[in-house]
Amino acid sequence: MQITTIETGFFKLDGGAMFGVVPRQLWERKNPPDTNNMCTWSMRCLLIRTDNRIILIDTGLGNKQDEKFRKHFEPHGTDTLIGSLANLELEPGDITDVLLTHLHFDHVGGAVRRDESGDLVPTFPNATYWTNERHWKWALDPNPREAASFLKENLLPLQEHKVLEFIDVSDKDVNWLPGIDLRFLYGHTEAMMMPIITNGDKRMIYCADLLPSSYHIGLPWVMSFDVRPLHTMSEKKRILNEAIDHGDLLVFEHDPHVQSGVLGKDEKGRIGLEQEVDLRDFFNY
Repeated sequence: MQITTIETGFFKLDGGAMFGVVPRQLWERKNPPDTNNMCTWSMRCLLIRTDNRIILIDTGLGNKQDEKFRKHFEPHGTDTLIGSLANLELEPGDITDVLLTHLHFDHVGGAVRRDESGDLVPTFPNATYWTNERHWKWALDPNPREAASFLKENLLPLQEHKVLEFIDVSDKDVNWLPGIDLRFLYGHTEAMMMPIITNGDKRMIYCADLLPSSYHIGLPWVMSFDVRPLHTMSEKKRILNEAIDHGDLLVFEHDPHVQSGVLGKDEKGRIGLEQEVDLRDFFNY
């Protein structure tokens, strides 16, 4: 198994929404906002190559949204999903599986593109797209808090083209594929899937929106976007303690600077980012 981060560019979200109850004078030191209070965030996906699969986890924002949408979220940067794959000598047709941690637009937008005729089609024509039925139903009939995050144009083409498969939800970690377990989480949204990947004797966690960045390691640092923030804190506490115990590598999907790192405790026992560690160094390849 070989694991690589896939950079798809940056976008902007409101700083207050991203840091919840944390006062601005604290969070602006970590991610300074612009004059509109918007902070820059990465959209970092994951690529896993095995003997017989090439698996993409999440797909970033994509490029099919209209100018009004783009003006609000300001996607920018030189990296794109397709370009980053091309840098690895991969084409969209090479991807066999796309695992969608959840269906918010910044995680699923790149899963669907417009073809030459303007029709919405799966970006990866030979791939099976994976979600779970509980989250799928939640996304198609969203609550008012999340309605702007679930865009039908990102979802329905996958169903219409019959490329969608569901993973059974469980209250325990589920082994999806060899070396890849999934944990179902309910703080950020209903039944988000967090991949926990074992490669040899080492383990890494793709944090999705449980820990969108290294800035969110502290327990009170919870996004206002989360539908159940107290549940997020409980889920976060569990995974932080596991990561300390196992020496896990954490991959941060939205951190604009830190791709991945390992945790440590300070003299008061508080958990924080101890060291940035590249995937290649962590897995020694």
